[in-house]
Amino acid sequence: MSYKLQFAELLPYWNVLLYGLVFTIVLTIVSTVVGIAVGTAGAAARTFGPGWLGRIVAVYVELIRNTPFIVQLFFIFFGLPALGLKLSETTAAFLAMVINLGAYSTEIIRAGIEAVPKGHIEAGLSLAMSKWEVLRHIVLNQAFRKIYPALSSQIIIVMLGSAVVSQISAEDLTYAANYVASRNFRNFEVYLLVALAYLLLAMLTRSLLRALGRVIFKAR
Repeated sequence: MSYKLQFAELLPYWNVLLYGLVFTIVLTIVSTVVGIAVGTAGAAARTFGPGWLGRIVAVYVELIRNTPFIVQLFFIFFGLPALGLKLSETTAAFLAMVINLGAYSTEIIRAGIEAVPKGHIEAGLSLAMSKWEVLRHIVLNQAFRKIYPALSSQIIIVMLGSAVVSQISAEDLTYAANYVASRNFRNFEVYLLVALAYLLLAMLTRSLLRALGRVIFKAR
């Protein structure tokens, strides 16, 4: 059985694929920034906050980590309208990714916080620093240095998992691929191209995060 590759038939749709690529990149960047902020707050609440708040965060983490991302996405996009809260495809995709990354990064960052020597924390408290000042000035820097590789890997996992948002018609790279394939039926070419695009995105993201880590932690 012979098959002739015809990538030229994808050229009329380059703008669709480019838009999907940019959408995926922007969605990943914004979700990463907000998700890590949520994770940092969650980790701080579990280690330094009151017991009741730590238990609420623990329930949130277990709920998200033990349910499929696509189910979380569908609940936000299809389920919440039943309660009168209807979100756009883009907003639902962003919210689902933030909630998902926030839960995973909470546990990653918490592990880093707990790895900080208790003597460092006690030294900060002995200097009349509040526990939030100790967290900000002493703990988080050391914690992020320890867990940065794991956090970087989680960011890449979330970026690759963002392909699921195409299921609610968020116009990411996978949505663009589905659209093109439905128009010219060159399924092999379009999905091969998109697979290579995700591979390059993952490799580039890993390199950028590694370089960013060297800059951040070298300066401190």
